Amino acid sequence: MKTKIVVLCGSLRFKKLFAETELYFVLSGWIVLTPCCMYVDAQRTDTYIQHKEVFDEMHKQKIDLADAVFVINKDGYIGESTRNEIDYAKSKDKIINYLETPD
Repeated sequence: MKTKIVVLCGSLRFKKLFAETELYFVLSGWIVLTPCCMYVDAQRTDTYIQHKEVFDEMHKQKIDLADAVFVINKDGYIGESTRNEIDYAKSKDKIINYLETPD
């Protein structure tokens, strides 16, 4: 039996929720892929900003590898990058689930 892979998407402002969600999936037997630089405050550095397009492309490749996408959309928040990832996942016919039911 192949272990399932899930990729987490959402705003990096929800780091605690990412960590809790990652733990939930790992304890449920999933391999979890997360955004680049998830657990450091790198998003505000010049290096991160300079390479954001590369990181976004890598995240799309993680979506390609995944069996499912889980969107962390606390209080319904879905930013532009996350919306692009959702659209990409839909174009690849990925299963998409949300923390909160989107409007």
